[in-house]
Amino acid sequence: MTGKVWLVGAGPGHPDLITWAGLQALLQADVVVYDRLIPLQLLSLCRPDAELVYVGKGGYGGPGPMSQDAINALLVNKAREGKRVVRLKGGDPFVFGRGGEEAEALAAAGLDYAVIPGVTSAIAVPAYAGIPVTHRGISSSVAIVTGHESPEKDEPSVNWGRLANAADTIVVLMGAKTLPQIARELMEHGMSPLTPAAVIYMGTTAQQRTISTTLGDIAQRVAEAQIGPPSVLVVGKVVGLRPRLAWAEKLPLFGLRVVVTRARHQAEALSTLLAWEGAEPWVLPVIEVETLPCPEGLGEAFQRLKEGGYSWTVFTSANAVNVFFHHLADRGLDARALAGVKVAAVGPGTSQALASKGIKADLIPPVFTVEGLARALVASLRPGEFVLWPSAQEANPFLAQALSEVGAQVDRIVIYKVRVPENIPPELLEVLRRGEVDAVTFTSGSTVRHLAQLLGPDVHVLEKVVIACIGPATARAVLEVIGRKPQVIASQHTVAGLVEALKAYWTSTRGGDDHGRADDR
Repeated sequence: MTGKVWLVGAGPGHPDLITWAGLQALLQADVVVYDRLIPLQLLSLCRPDAELVYVGKGGYGGPGPMSQDAINALLVNKAREGKRVVRLKGGDPFVFGRGGEEAEALAAAGLDYAVIPGVTSAIAVPAYAGIPVTHRGISSSVAIVTGHESPEKDEPSVNWGRLANAADTIVVLMGAKTLPQIARELMEHGMSPLTPAAVIYMGTTAQQRTISTTLGDIAQRVAEAQIGPPSVLVVGKVVGLRPRLAWAEKLPLFGLRVVVTRARHQAEALSTLLAWEGAEPWVLPVIEVETLPCPEGLGEAFQRLKEGGYSWTVFTSANAVNVFFHHLADRGLDARALAGVKVAAVGPGTSQALASKGIKADLIPPVFTVEGLARALVASLRPGEFVLWPSAQEANPFLAQALSEVGAQVDRIVIYKVRVPENIPPELLEVLRRGEVDAVTFTSGSTVRHLAQLLGPDVHVLEKVVIACIGPATARAVLEVIGRKPQVIASQHTVAGLVEALKAYWTSTRGGDDHGRADDR
């Protein structure tokens, strides 16, 4: 069976800016052929058994670089092997991405292919710097040109003389090395040296830096700031809107690269909140949930539930909720098994998991910790009442002990355990080892222990980053395992509270040093 190739635009740099269609293609790919500057966060989403082939210049990955003819041949050969192939390219594959050449090669070979457009950096990068490429009353036309033409051409095809007067806004991609020549050409052909101009480096990412000045000064300013590729040059009056419209660099966590250590299926909520505040989340799932197939005592507990023998069922994590209901379903049961029993949840996340199963929690403590839950339950329990506690193997036994001390009969049933995932992308660990992140978040003691285990002798790298914990129990694990106190402990023990605490810390402690990463004068 012949395979198929998807030419996918990965977007301008921020992993969230890939399109939905592009993401779906990436998730099902057998082979991913990718360039330099593709976010590692996207590559980490590939299937564990997918073949990743790096063909870019420098950067990371395999032997690269590979000639365009060799890349074309690779795509053809992999498709002929019956593989689903994603050719992952920065920006849009048909905007100076040589996607047209690859499509020609596939068409000539009679192979099936599809093009999934991407968000081009020509528009997205200026937007992240607060520069709209068109604006009513200022710019009604935009020209997108390359600053790096093929060396095989006999003469340049960019007519700077015409371009200087052809569009209200000029956007130049891949022009970092030829910036002095570009600026000189535009001015020699009539463009005023006072025309507003900006260069944006690593736009849409945590490393974004922006120089905005005039066309006459832009080359010198960029050289002084030692800014190189990848960068985007914007020339035109729209650059003058930046002081009023710059938004990304004003976000409270802009420029902060944050590691999210939650299980992959739980990381989205925290990652989304971080991204909304301007951070660049790096999902490094150091735990995964393993459902125990035949938990000891679970059958008897379900029978007691059926007979109305429990006064309370207590859940201390969303994972416990999901695994518990999995076991219910395996036995042909559903939420009705909890009819007549009160249900307690340790916090909003666990309560939401229950709500998704049709159960409203009767008790959520004011302090979202196991200790807070124990205090709230002690006030509600009578001696001799039975309590069902489906838990993780690693759960702190404090809850059972505290309830037993006031005369409750606690059936703790271990229904799952957490373990280190088998397929953690090694590139993400290397990013941490190289000190290329600013903060690490922990939401449980298990995330602390597992990350330390994965880092091994390199655990000392955690001494150089901001550590943010969801609550005091997790903070104690940091002190015990890593040997230092975290800088951030959320007062509200939720992922939203964790983000708010990190915002407060970053704004007050680090914000004045590097916040904004812009070089405007």
